[in-house]
Amino acid sequence: MGNQVEQTYDIMEVCLLAGKIMLQSGAETYRVEDTMMRIASSFGIVKTHSYVTPTGIIFSAEGDEPTKTKLIRISERSTDLKKVALVNSISRNISSGTINRKQALEQLNEIDSMDLSFPLGTQVAAATLASGCFMIMFKGGWNDFIPAMISGGLGYLSFVCFHRFIPIKFFSEFLASFVIGLLSFIFVKMGVGHQLDKIIIGSVMTLVPGLLVTNAIRDLMAGHLVSGLSKGAEAFLTAFAIGAGIAVVVSFL
Repeated sequence: MGNQVEQTYDIMEVCLLAGKIMLQSGAETYRVEDTMMRIASSFGIVKTHSYVTPTGIIFSAEGDEPTKTKLIRISERSTDLKKVALVNSISRNISSGTINRKQALEQLNEIDSMDLSFPLGTQVAAATLASGCFMIMFKGGWNDFIPAMISGGLGYLSFVCFHRFIPIKFFSEFLASFVIGLLSFIFVKMGVGHQLDKIIIGSVMTLVPGLLVTNAIRDLMAGHLVSGLSKGAEAFLTAFAIGAGIAVVVSFL
């Protein structure tokens, strides 16, 4: 009996670790719940229940012994779809019987400790190029391509730097959008840029929470009202911070 209880807790640990990695990496609520239930079912626990929110996971398992429940807290969230894909791969390997519980836990711990994000220089370069392309996509002129690239790249760099010193997304996004608005205004005043609105729109697109909005809508459509509303509120705060930063520049300069 004791060994069976210990084994159940080990399986729950694997499920919760997989769910934690996916939720921290930007996965949808339904995907997190489905992955945990599939892993538990593959290890022989058929009756499971999960409750996932952006800030925590509650997972319980039913069997011959009393129901066991575990809770894990999610304090940090980012976007790392590579980790989501890796966890999905491990889940498929568990379902096919390729790896056992111990191997799955080791691989999940390895993924959890990985830093798969691109180097800062690569991120800034991508944001720089994307800002110029977004500006063209919103029907801006090619003579504003370079100003939009510089504003967007420096704005994204300032967002990363501010977030390291102020670990509150609202303030770092507000300050980054303020930098973007200020640089765009300077370029237009110097005669280097021409369409202020197009430069600003293209530059702030790298800060827009596109994945968060998509996941919020997807969760609401799937019936996960708590997760959908909380993610939608977070996306709204991000959009408000970006708009407020630009509004300060436009209003006072």
